[in-house]
Amino acid sequence: MAAPSANQFPQRSGAAPKPKVPGNHTRRDAPGADADADADDVLLDGIERAAFGYFRQTVNPANGLVADTTRERWPCSIAVVGFALSMYPAAVERGWLSRDEAVDLSLTALRFFRDSDQSGASDATGYKGFYYHFLDMQSGVRVWRSELSMIDTALLIAGALTARMYFDADTAQEDELREIADQLYRRIDWRWAQDGGTTMKQGWKPESGFLHYGWEGYSESIVLYVLALGSPTHPAGSHTYEAWTVTYQWENLYDVDFLYAGPLFIHQFSHAWIDFREIRDAFMREKCSDYFENSRRAVTIQREYARRNPLEFVGYDEDCWGLTACDGPTRAMPDAYGGARRRLFGYAARGVPWGPDDGTLAGWAPLASLPFAPDIVLSTVRAMHERYPQMCPDQRYASGFNPGLTDAGGSYWVSPGHYGLDQGIVAMMIENHRSELTWRLMRRCPWIVAGLRRAGFTGGWL
Repeated sequence: MAAPSANQFPQRSGAAPKPKVPGNHTRRDAPGADADADADDVLLDGIERAAFGYFRQTVNPANGLVADTTRERWPCSIAVVGFALSMYPAAVERGWLSRDEAVDLSLTALRFFRDSDQSGASDATGYKGFYYHFLDMQSGVRVWRSELSMIDTALLIAGALTARMYFDADTAQEDELREIADQLYRRIDWRWAQDGGTTMKQGWKPESGFLHYGWEGYSESIVLYVLALGSPTHPAGSHTYEAWTVTYQWENLYDVDFLYAGPLFIHQFSHAWIDFREIRDAFMREKCSDYFENSRRAVTIQREYARRNPLEFVGYDEDCWGLTACDGPTRAMPDAYGGARRRLFGYAARGVPWGPDDGTLAGWAPLASLPFAPDIVLSTVRAMHERYPQMCPDQRYASGFNPGLTDAGGSYWVSPGHYGLDQGIVAMMIENHRSELTWRLMRRCPWIVAGLRRAGFTGGWL
């Protein structure tokens, strides 16, 4: 399940001119268009398959939990389980996994969460239908004093509902799978997660209660609000979504109007499950835009920031960009990378144009924007692989790399290991670009539809 190495990346026939507007596809009747499309499909198939391979490599078959990273003794991230559950159907369609294997993996995970300790104790798995962010890979209990995470639970449940919509056969196992997915969703008390306020809280801990901050400003949490509003049992308050959008920040950056969020992942995560093309809430109707278009504009702004390169970092230009949440170097770097006279952020949500930025890029981040601007993204992917092939160690994207920090041998800094969130969003967005599989499944999910409508979305496929 390996992606092509740098020198195996299929090359397009000829140098096509770069499109002026992100999102323009090469015309199929243009000279060489079929060859270009075939090369693109080979490229994307290899990357998607390698990204999916992360879940097979790191899943615990005894309970279905998936590790947050490939680093030794690392715990499970419940959000990564959500990405895995969402990609098992795609793997079946691609022939990488049999339907029986996919059902077994999905059922094992869903049974674990159904039967897990929901007492809210410090060593439990969850509370009120939500789950702690990080769980022990073997026992499934809370680790690292992590928070009961509302957004990560939402990503997990989005994966469970994806599996529910795909595995629709009239068999005992698939009947059970759908029933458990329903149970997990129905028992979440979304209203409790508001803590008496209007918007959703970000987390809760048994030692101290709710965290002192909620969701303010545009973020990846649209899917959280949609699920909370669509609940048939414990829905969030009717004004919660509107109260959240009041905190939005509309900006004009580089002569582009858009709903501001600096890191790219914010413009990607909810789109992995929900097709936002031409559906609009009240905020976007007023702006004559939609969230899909807004993510396209985020690509434009990222490229322009990298082209201008205000901090003069090595490697940045319009064909090399990708500031998002990723791993990066820290002050504790090995001496071999000495000489850096800048602040280094480690794992952080890097963003544009106001940072943070320390010269670290995520090679996978442009690819996770593939549906929004396919021609520009594919051109960027090829350029970055040609320049910095080591950002794909073991044929799979590293979380981050910093071309301006080099050791005595000239090797630039690359994050060790791999992260499940990175692999998950890349695989899902490639699949949505290629087949729209998850989008098609979730457009038929009654709770997603109900949540979108209660949030005020209209138009398009709704």
